[in-house]
Amino acid sequence: MRLSFTIRHAIAKLAPLNLEQKQMQEYKKYICVICGFIYDEAEGWPEDGIEPGTRWEDVPENWFCPDCGAGKEDFEMIEIE
Repeated sequence: MRLSFTIRHAIAKLAPLNLEQKQMQEYKKYICVICGFIYDEAEGWPEDGIEPGTRWEDVPENWFCPDCGAGKEDFEMIEIE
């Protein structure tokens, strides 16, 4: 079966949207076990130069919780339901 140009073009345009939606769903949140601050990968933390979409593993090791000063080692991933 051969798809027409129009159908192939429409599918090609939709593919990036589906990938983008999937990536948005895969963002995780991490909670500071000291004070309860939540770092959301989708939002980042622009106040400290951490752009939206920055994955936890890409947050600098010397970054500290903006509320209590705890280090990254004091954060745990939380499950979102």
